[in-house]
Amino acid sequence: MDSENNESGVCGCCGPLRPRYKRLVDNIFPEDPKDGLSKSDMEKLTFYAVSAPEKLDRIGAYLAERLSRDVVRHRYGNVVIAMEALDQLLMACHSQSIKPFVESFLHMVAKLLESREPDLQVLGTNSFVKFANIEEDTPSYHRRYDFFVSQFSAMCHSTHEEPETRTRIRVAGIKGLQGVVRKTVNDELQAIIWEPQHMDKLIPSMLFNMQDSEDQDRAGHPSTPSVAGQDGEENPAALAESCFRELLGRAAYGNMNNAVRPVLVHLDNHHLWDPNEFAVSCFRIIMYSIQAQHSHHVIQQVLNHLDTNNRNTPRVRAGIVQVLLETVAIAAKGSVGESGGSVPLTGAFDWLSDGDVHSHKGRLVAASCFLSSVRPSLSGVSAGFFGGNLPDYQRAEVMMFVMGKVPVYGTPCHTLDTAKIGHQGTKRIQTMLLSSLIMVTSGFKSKSMAAALPPSFLDPLFSISLMEDSELRQLVLEILHNIIDRHDNRAKLRGIRVIPNVAALKIKREKISKQDVAFMKKHGQQLYRHIYLGCKEEDNGHKNFELLFTTLAILTIELANEEVVIDLIRLAIAIQDTALANEENMPMLIRCGIMALVAAYLNFLSQMIANPPFCQHVSKVIELRSLDAPYLLPEHVFRDKCPLPESLDKEDRLLYFQGADMAECLAGPGYNAERLSIPYVPQVTDLDRLTRRKSYVDTISLQVDIVSSSLPDKSQLAEEITFETLKKAIDTTGLEEQEREKRRQVMEKFQKAPFEEIAAHCESKANMLHDRLAQIFELTIRPPPSPSGVVSISSGHPEHQSVPVYEMKFPDLCVY
Repeated sequence: MDSENNESGVCGCCGPLRPRYKRLVDNIFPEDPKDGLSKSDMEKLTFYAVSAPEKLDRIGAYLAERLSRDVVRHRYGNVVIAMEALDQLLMACHSQSIKPFVESFLHMVAKLLESREPDLQVLGTNSFVKFANIEEDTPSYHRRYDFFVSQFSAMCHSTHEEPETRTRIRVAGIKGLQGVVRKTVNDELQAIIWEPQHMDKLIPSMLFNMQDSEDQDRAGHPSTPSVAGQDGEENPAALAESCFRELLGRAAYGNMNNAVRPVLVHLDNHHLWDPNEFAVSCFRIIMYSIQAQHSHHVIQQVLNHLDTNNRNTPRVRAGIVQVLLETVAIAAKGSVGESGGSVPLTGAFDWLSDGDVHSHKGRLVAASCFLSSVRPSLSGVSAGFFGGNLPDYQRAEVMMFVMGKVPVYGTPCHTLDTAKIGHQGTKRIQTMLLSSLIMVTSGFKSKSMAAALPPSFLDPLFSISLMEDSELRQLVLEILHNIIDRHDNRAKLRGIRVIPNVAALKIKREKISKQDVAFMKKHGQQLYRHIYLGCKEEDNGHKNFELLFTTLAILTIELANEEVVIDLIRLAIAIQDTALANEENMPMLIRCGIMALVAAYLNFLSQMIANPPFCQHVSKVIELRSLDAPYLLPEHVFRDKCPLPESLDKEDRLLYFQGADMAECLAGPGYNAERLSIPYVPQVTDLDRLTRRKSYVDTISLQVDIVSSSLPDKSQLAEEITFETLKKAIDTTGLEEQEREKRRQVMEKFQKAPFEEIAAHCESKANMLHDRLAQIFELTIRPPPSPSGVVSISSGHPEHQSVPVYEMKFPDLCVY
């Protein structure tokens, strides 16, 4: 020991007199760096470090000193040996004293990353990745990775001249970022990595490499290997996507905004919304990587971004809308509850109804794209976004919410100013929201029709069905099909036709429940009325008649008992009589289409109720039509260039379905066939006033006005009184018989007609009486004559000049 002290005092720089850890470190470096790390000496150094962990910090500091010197002197062989030794020491030593050693290690990695040599950068990155995979026993309170985030991000954007070297550097940068993510996201003390200044570097670096690969694939350069042809470890795009997924998968609730915002900014800066294939791909990755309960955060941010770009070009907004559609579709696939449906819906429609719609045309498109089938090829979800995910009670809430946003003419409570956006704008919104309702109601199966179609939903839906627009009426009927058809029979009924054998369709049905019976008693007349009015529209096309036929057939399958069957037959006869009478001057194509609809439906109904006489009567009429009037059958009238007659012969009774004949066929137990003798009268309601058509009430009032204006003068009504007229007035025998017949008809009608029809009849009479009384009051309630003699105008009628009081002539008995 004394000799060692003496020697150190004499020659302190001699190798044998150096501290042991330095000698062990020096020994791992061979004379020729090409020989590589000396394994035996490395084992001695490792044993020494494990045995004396307090020396780890000094070992690390000395290795860092040597490495810095070798980097400056370009001794890259010794640099590789030093980093290999550091890696082995890190893997072997797990103690509290490793913290200072790690600082030296990170300092050496930083030195390598700062070098301009690609090999050294890749070497430092590989060492950092090995360090990131080590799980430390105790957290680090003071360690920061800001420099590594910046440096690795810069490597991800390498623009080296040689493609292979550029790829190596980018791959190393992505691996380094992945190491930073793995090292920090699970450490609560390193939550700073989620701050915007770090996310603004991490995420654009990954997106840049993903985007660069797609650009090369689209360009099709033969010198660039395709993504599929490269190894995943050496492919920057695949590695960046993997790192991007891993980062998003580790994002907590409070970090979602900071993780998604840089994606939107990157897409804006690089003009990737038009075309938007890369944007759609990015958000697919986001939605499938994050936790399901965080989906609504992403949707909300895309909504806000769309609002921010309200003054951008329409193509850019369309690209954002398509991304929004994808995100909602993916969120709806795997979500049940508020985060899956109500949040995007609420945000969308609040956003739709906010402010000036003209300056936010993207809002009109976005509202439909959440749930509508405007662009079904984009969604990839055939049954609708919410078809198989939301429970029925939540779907019913969504239905009510969407229906509450559909603008209806004449409803002041609506959030949209229909006068400002105009007729076309209102129609566009109506079409989009009704298409959304079709998507929501797809697959909806409610046990009770009263719960599925409450008045608050049914009334506005039917008011839209009276619009003078065939497309809107088609959407309404499709919504009704989705709700009423609980056994999926629509596909079997597709296409209006005379079905030869309904039994071959294997229609699924159940016995109608008491709740549905009560629903039809309450709302049946409303359903019949809208079918009746929908048949008479002049713009009806082939699809309209197909949907009307399907509606009648589904009503028969799902909601028809014996009473409803009679009502449906009365409805069919009334529709046929409307086409024959043609009081509204309908085109011949519409009249023949109505006849074809009635034939197709009664053929279906007769086979469903399995009544042989009824089936024979219907079949006989159809056979006669096929021989003498094929234009009255659906197989002919809806073909192109079908010859149509100039008029329909009312006298040829054999070509039409007769109510009396059908009543005889249905006579017997089960059906109240006597009700078929009572013609169907559509129920009069106030819903027509919500549409842009004249309602029955308006028509009746108009008729009263015409009659009252065309009344003859009293002088024309004066009749010459003769002996014959007095004799007729005294003879009351015929009048009594007529009065008894009237009473009998009224009693029969009130006994057999349904309550709704009686109410409709009484309401129409009340409306006529009310209008007549209004005219009488207008004639009688006028101001008294003016003594001043001034000509006055009251209620639009000029008054004659009144006579002054002093010039009036009174009877003698009145003067005294």
